[in-house]
Amino acid sequence: VQLQASGGGLVQAGGSLRLSCAASGRTFSSLVMGWFRQAPGKEREFVATITWNTRSGISTYCADSVKGRFTISRDNAKNTVYLQMNSLKPEDTAVYYCAAKEPGLANWRLWGQGTEVTVSS
Repeated sequence: VQLQASGGGLVQAGGSLRLSCAASGRTFSSLVMGWFRQAPGKEREFVATITWNTRSGISTYCADSVKGRFTISRDNAKNTVYLQMNSLKPEDTAVYYCAAKEPGLANWRLWGQGTEVTVSS
């Protein structure tokens, strides 16, 4: 599986962006998908994750710093995961990475190339 992130750009504070991460391969629906970000001079941090299975359906979790503003979703038919970002703040400026892992594993095995988001004040 390969991941390709897109949708970053420059936006004013209070604005919105939607990031997309397209995955190749036929096992996408079984993967746990996530978004991470890395601001200049800072370590990479977790943003949101989404899982799906036939028993439980969709489950999502967001970091406190983005809760209520960001929404993660997935379209298994399109092998794509999204991050809808609303009410953006300058502190959301970062390179955003999508990642994937198998359910139950701690390590994120697959990473996309990153897409840059800049929020101006």
